[in-house]
Amino acid sequence: MTLRFECRVSSVELKARNPQPATRNLFSVRVLTTILILAVFTLYPISYILASSLSPPEQFEAFDMPGDGGGSIGLSWQAAPSDGPTVRYQVYVADQAHGPFTRVAEFPADTHYKSDVDRPWWSWDRSKAHHFYQVKSTPTLRIENDRSYFFKVTATDGLLTSEGPVQSAVPAPNFFNMAKANNFLLMFFFSALVLFAIAQAKRHPTIFLRRIPGLDAVEEAIGRATEMGRPILYLTGSDDMSSLSTIAATVILGQVAKKTAAYDTQLQVPHRDPIVMAICQEIVKESYLEAGRPDAYRDDANFFITNDQFSYTAAVNGIMLRERPAANFFMGFYYAEALLLAETGAGTGAIQIAGTDADLQLPFFITTCDYTLIGEELYAASAYLSREPVLVGTLRGQDLGKAFLLFSMVIGTILATIGGLVGTQAFVPLLQLFRDFK
Repeated sequence: MTLRFECRVSSVELKARNPQPATRNLFSVRVLTTILILAVFTLYPISYILASSLSPPEQFEAFDMPGDGGGSIGLSWQAAPSDGPTVRYQVYVADQAHGPFTRVAEFPADTHYKSDVDRPWWSWDRSKAHHFYQVKSTPTLRIENDRSYFFKVTATDGLLTSEGPVQSAVPAPNFFNMAKANNFLLMFFFSALVLFAIAQAKRHPTIFLRRIPGLDAVEEAIGRATEMGRPILYLTGSDDMSSLSTIAATVILGQVAKKTAAYDTQLQVPHRDPIVMAICQEIVKESYLEAGRPDAYRDDANFFITNDQFSYTAAVNGIMLRERPAANFFMGFYYAEALLLAETGAGTGAIQIAGTDADLQLPFFITTCDYTLIGEELYAASAYLSREPVLVGTLRGQDLGKAFLLFSMVIGTILATIGGLVGTQAFVPLLQLFRDFK
């Protein structure tokens, strides 16, 4: 009996020491479940504490936008360590300090920096450490000048929200836009350059000017008309006296009239505008007086035809075909009549000199005339022909300014190319000096 009992006890001990596999697996599952529950209840408070570190907007400022016409407010605040694509900033505006506030914008916290604003370095702090947002007047939000508005910015990650202080600002139009200070300085520089060139032209009347072939041919055309005993036909264009090209054409007419007075050559100036005709009569009369030939002046040198475009064109073409002028001058602004006039004049064998700033008519003049003054060459013609120191100095100053701009463009292109290849922004401040900012 005793032996059997001991054997049974030994059998139970063996079973306890060697549990079944199912019991061992159940025990492992319970242990893992307990660990997981403890981890959840332990890490959630930690994550809550970390989430609660969402920083509110600091150094928040609201200010009137500099250099604008009013109707907008700038908001700036310091970038926070918690900024990221999962955090968003919300901008609110109100008419009173205590609200109610209306949300006007929402954007990710890793966007809208001061460095993103397209302004020059001398009028704007292009800082990457500060956010920036401009509140503008819209159809749904009216920002009126000289009125206080209150703003606040909140940071949110979807669960928590951190609110910054409330700041106020008053929009107002600005007298001067500092972003255009470089244009202001360049204007003074070019003005001083022109004044210097005028002073040089007064001290040196024979100062060199680049010659234009069309202007050199003016005296040749007048001389040919004198030799052939034929008149000179001069047209001042189709615009009235408010046109810059018409003014230039009348100035050139004065120089041509001086030479025709000296050579005793007949001058014919048909008009389609009575005001232009009256002014040209006085200019031609004054030119004959300056040339010492007031007796050679004729009032009918300037005559009115009609203000209708193609009636005037037909009448002038008839003059060309009947009287066969030795030289035709087409100065001023022209429209569809340009080709009709120039073709008829070319058919008569006359020397033709044209000058216009009408870009659509330039091809017709270039193909049918012997010489063509293109664009601003028409404006410069009076300085070339008269050699007046003020006009010559102004023209030379403009040429010096163009040379400076051309040199700046070449240097700027080289620096921009080097900066793009090397990947540096070191040349940006220098290049901004020659940029037109809005």
